[in-house]
Amino acid sequence: MHICIIAPEQFPLPGDGSVEICILAIARRVARRHKVTILSRRTPGAPDSAEVDQVRIVRLPAGSPARYQASVLEFLEEETFDLIQVDNRPLLMASVKRRHPHTPVLLFLHSMTFVPAELRIARCLARADGIAANSRSLQLRLCRRFPGLEKKVRVIPLGADLSRFTPAPAAERLRLRKQYNLPPLFTVLFVGRVIPRKGVPVLLRSMHLLKPRLQAHLIIAGRGKPAYMRQLRMLARRLGVRVSFLGNVSHEHIHELYQAADCFVCPSQRHEAFGLVNVEAMATGLPVIASSNGGIREIIDSGRNGFLVERYREAAPFARLMLKIARNPQLADRIGMQGRSDALYSFEWQHTAGQIEELYRMLSGK
Repeated sequence: MHICIIAPEQFPLPGDGSVEICILAIARRVARRHKVTILSRRTPGAPDSAEVDQVRIVRLPAGSPARYQASVLEFLEEETFDLIQVDNRPLLMASVKRRHPHTPVLLFLHSMTFVPAELRIARCLARADGIAANSRSLQLRLCRRFPGLEKKVRVIPLGADLSRFTPAPAAERLRLRKQYNLPPLFTVLFVGRVIPRKGVPVLLRSMHLLKPRLQAHLIIAGRGKPAYMRQLRMLARRLGVRVSFLGNVSHEHIHELYQAADCFVCPSQRHEAFGLVNVEAMATGLPVIASSNGGIREIIDSGRNGFLVERYREAAPFARLMLKIARNPQLADRIGMQGRSDALYSFEWQHTAGQIEELYRMLSGK
């Protein structure tokens, strides 16, 4: 088949966000058996057309959702595809389907962000030939918000590159800790967008609660608005928390931080559709402590391959679990290795690609 995958207009590909990571990871594997073209936004310094691991990436004029949509629709008039996939943008998907009524169009949803409970969104979703959701939690929320979608939505869990996200030997771990100027302390890692819903203030307060019992260091890897980052730095200073704010670390190198840390914490304060960072941490053999919400509960079996925090708006439960892991290296190793084993079994990108190829064949009849 010749498949067209349309990325959101917000960020270019390749990119460091979970949606961009997912699109390229799946496309690379699907391209082993099919012809794949990704449409993405034009970005300074990147060619308008490129090939990455047999995947053609075409970068189109953007600047706004409307401008990007016009560019996409214009491009689709020039080539014929067996199936078109639109990621995370139901309005764009519906426009594509209106123009190409005889081509199967799949909407791949990564969150509820772009599907508010509006009549126009319900009409858009009704146009899709199929909808992929990255977790059962997202599927359930979607079907509750838009009754009648049950038969249309298929769950396709995400994955990780298990050849890159892998436990590091002791010597490599020591080298990475020196590379990132990390002190010889118990090191906690957070990776993600630094926005209020991700819960970094809760994590900073939990690090503060640890201080009387454990000397620890926190790494915050991710970008945020300057004003919010200033607030977090001020909070860390006020609490006396040892923390490295690394800003955006490219996904090409992010596995190094997982390999350098002792523990991964995901203190999300609102629904997480999937929580890709938790899978990456598990694949690296890190013990994971995460908020018990959304799709995270489908990844982590608390006490077995990580720990779920039910009262995740409070700092104390996170602090207690971090202390438990720090004081019991055997427990940390057991949890980490079980996480690695579960990632190998359930969360390799090839599993994701295989499931979505099956959906492609079903929708296209090929």
